[in-house]
Amino acid sequence: MWLHLIVTFACLFIFTSSFAQGADQHVLGTIMAIDATHVQVKTPKGQSVDVRVNKKTQYKDERNPKVANVPELGDRVVIKATKDGKMLLATEIHFSSAKRVPAPILPVPVQ
Repeated sequence: MWLHLIVTFACLFIFTSSFAQGADQHVLGTIMAIDATHVQVKTPKGQSVDVRVNKKTQYKDERNPKVANVPELGDRVVIKATKDGKMLLATEIHFSSAKRVPAPILPVPVQ
């Protein structure tokens, strides 16, 4: 009897903690607007998603992880967020700078 009760409580404890980890939401896309309080992301489906940021939000630059950078317009992001009422609150923002390719140099025609 006690063994069944202990096993039942152990299972409930394990499953409850795993549900808590599943509460995070992810937003993927390209930054369309950014300031000190929010990030607006355009998803691959064309939707616009606003995500709030605060002082606890961690920024992780995938191309240069040792430098503390913040993303810029046009950067690709994966945002890990939690639901805060009706808004999303970012806990981590992983980003990669958009490739900035220099303009090609055209050859000058010889006359």
